[in-house]
Amino acid sequence: MTRFIAFLRAINVGGHTVTMETLRGHFKQLGLGDVETFIASGNVIFTSSARNSGALEGKIEARLHASLGFEVKTFIRTDAEVGAIAQYEPFAASQVKSARSFSVGFLTAPLDAAAKKTLLSLRNDVDDLHTHGREVYWLSRNRQSESSFSNALFEKTLKMSATFRGVNTVQRLAAKYGR
Repeated sequence: MTRFIAFLRAINVGGHTVTMETLRGHFKQLGLGDVETFIASGNVIFTSSARNSGALEGKIEARLHASLGFEVKTFIRTDAEVGAIAQYEPFAASQVKSARSFSVGFLTAPLDAAAKKTLLSLRNDVDDLHTHGREVYWLSRNRQSESSFSNALFEKTLKMSATFRGVNTVQRLAAKYGR
């Protein structure tokens, strides 16, 4: 059995309120084991013998869409992957220390060269961006609400889905569930 962490988009934002008990129930009904949630923003920890995380993402998305009535993009990482993401340092420590926010965006696949170039064109004096593997790292010198970059801008510009979490949340997940 492998421990996975699902990062769900559109849970408890934009009027889509879902209790963590309900969310855990949907995962359990899919036959997934040891289901837990971590803070009420759509982070679900579970075990599965599945080897194909893409197929597992599709299965979860289909179940949640049918049950909740709206699309819930799902981005799955193993506990080891979350540990590596939490330890990755895309920016200098001095930049991170002076930033107002630092987030990780989860994607279904790495960006190709053209998408990476487009993403990096969105950098400015306030927002710095970096990509590594299936993640986008966003460092903002202002609060996110004051930034010109956002998940919506990312999705509109790159025509792909993502979900962002604060690095502190990812580090706490790695500390609690990582290997």
